[in-house]
Amino acid sequence: MSIEKWIADLPIHNELNALEINTPIQTFKLYYINTICDQAKIEKLLITPLYSIHEQVEYIQSLCVSNEVTSTNELYSYLIRGKALIVCSVADYYFFDANQVLNDKPGDTTMETTILGSQIALSEEIKTNVNLIRHRYPSEGFRLEEFELGKVSRTKAMILYDLHLVNPMVLAELKRKLSKIKVGMVQATGQLEKLINNKKRSLFPTMMITERPDRVALNLSHGKIIVILDGTPFALILPAVFYDYMSAMDDLYLQYWVSKGLILLRYIALFIAITLPAIYISVISFNPEFFRVQLTLSIAGSRAAVPYPSYLEVIFMLFMIEALTEASIRLPKFIGGTATTVGGLILGQAAQQAGLVSSIMIIITAAVTISNFVVPINAMSFSIRALRYPLIVLSSLFGLVGVIVGLFCLICYLANLQSFGQPYLKLFIDEASTSLNSTPPKGIVE
Repeated sequence: MSIEKWIADLPIHNELNALEINTPIQTFKLYYINTICDQAKIEKLLITPLYSIHEQVEYIQSLCVSNEVTSTNELYSYLIRGKALIVCSVADYYFFDANQVLNDKPGDTTMETTILGSQIALSEEIKTNVNLIRHRYPSEGFRLEEFELGKVSRTKAMILYDLHLVNPMVLAELKRKLSKIKVGMVQATGQLEKLINNKKRSLFPTMMITERPDRVALNLSHGKIIVILDGTPFALILPAVFYDYMSAMDDLYLQYWVSKGLILLRYIALFIAITLPAIYISVISFNPEFFRVQLTLSIAGSRAAVPYPSYLEVIFMLFMIEALTEASIRLPKFIGGTATTVGGLILGQAAQQAGLVSSIMIIITAAVTISNFVVPINAMSFSIRALRYPLIVLSSLFGLVGVIVGLFCLICYLANLQSFGQPYLKLFIDEASTSLNSTPPKGIVE
């Protein structure tokens, strides 16, 4: 079947531009989708030069790619990806890359800000992201493999790794999981994480999503694998352990003791965010003797007007904080911060004056919320927010014993969790592993 017949069968006639280029030497036919292709690029590089050169076919061959088409669907897949088809004869045709790039300029980081580090984030154009990463990681071992995900979306994906450092078993496992993806649409890195994650109901993330090219380069130097998708400004890093979620890029740029102090601060904030509401319920309801008499009487006096048990007080305040946090995400960014700040102040003051919550509960809620924001990676912050509620239930039933049992179960769960063969609680990393030339210990994929 001729290429003209396949063109006639295409389902995009209202978007397909068909031009006939009549030069003094030869006539060419050009087809492209006007909503996807850069028409100025086609005019400048393809159409105009054909009127001024004699070796027209040779020029087209040097500029275009000759791909054999065997069906209408295959031709459609080329055109829908921004290729322009130029037909020289019935059996002689070429594809010119005329895709119009919309989001090729990297913006500033918004999710993972730093004080001294790079302020450039990944973009939504996959080639721009590879360029950013290559500039930061010019190793000769850098390798790139392309995939296509989604039966309908046909999203371009790339796997990046260092050939000399990567664990080949982890790489093979990742390729196997990618090959098993059979969904119609793959549009975001978070969706891809869910598709290749064996433990879909895990409480903790086992693959890291980042917007920072410098974090990508650092993890490449640790032997990890990066997956990037076209159309999303985020990269997927795997494997990822608990320590990775508690470290920020500023830890590499600040002085030694400053960075270690900040890491310690994050772990203390992590403990406060998880356990403080449960400890408050335990002490108030079961073990008030843990406090000095003056502090116990002060807390009891502040709760004198509260008409319900402490666990309902905690759940009420945490629910309102969760609602305010979610509202700050969904509201337009210009009013989100102001609306939630004013809402939080008014809510806290009104609830305390109405006797719905005690003043000490306002302080605890603020401490828990601030501590939760200290965690540098959002995915871990979401997990911490979810962990508070099982501990609240245990503390309301069994007091401090329930909190201790809950923490013990949490540690056992984390000790059993793995990310592509890496133990999740690999907290202590050698000093050498923070440099760009270190080789991480390699795990085994089960």
